[in-house]
Amino acid sequence: MITLLKNLGHVLYRIWFYVLVAVPIFLFFPFLLIATLSEKWYPQFFWLARNLWAAPILYGMGCPPKIVREQKLEADKSYMLVANHTSMLDIMLMLRVSRNPFVFVGKKELSKIPVFGFFYKRVCIMVDRDNTRSRTGVYRRAQRRLNKGLSICIFPEGGVPEEHIVLDSFKDGAFKMAIAHNIPVVPMTFYDSKNRFSFTFLSGSPGKLRAKVHSFFETGLLDEDDKGTLREEVREVILNELTEK
Repeated sequence: MITLLKNLGHVLYRIWFYVLVAVPIFLFFPFLLIATLSEKWYPQFFWLARNLWAAPILYGMGCPPKIVREQKLEADKSYMLVANHTSMLDIMLMLRVSRNPFVFVGKKELSKIPVFGFFYKRVCIMVDRDNTRSRTGVYRRAQRRLNKGLSICIFPEGGVPEEHIVLDSFKDGAFKMAIAHNIPVVPMTFYDSKNRFSFTFLSGSPGKLRAKVHSFFETGLLDEDDKGTLREEVREVILNELTEK
């Protein structure tokens, strides 16, 4: 009986998440849509997504973000934001961590998610990882966004690893792009997303959602041959934090 009630609670908690994801989109749909009609209005879309979508979801789920910063992002400066990835809550948490408008680079499959996918494909840089031409096109689209003063966010594991994996290997893309565009890499550790709302259906619970913004890695003196070293140094920072906490 206790197990049944516990599983029912998990199911309701998961349903509540999707309600929280959808309701703000429906409520503010006209404003969100207008803000996607031109790339120059993206900062306004970002503000709406950060404050009227991400915040209600996290607090509504009982997962208030607790953010520690070793270094602060400067306004009107572009960055490459990277973090470990274990949950859909990572999207909302990243929006709360950064006040600087940024664009997600993510797999095109997310565009198929009802409601969320409609805006995802309008404002994010989508990549088909099985298509070389698509991967190459990411750099061109990212350059256009960086030229407008935006930042880029990539989860460098390239997807959500199996739950027993603390931190999967990192792909080169984020680090190659950061070096090519001479922007700092900002490593972040997300500690609690897997416990709060993992991809295992009968799991999850309310609780604090901790994040740490680590000291930045500058790329001004690096070239493409350094991308592997940069990738592993950034991964080591996040892995050490995950295994020590």
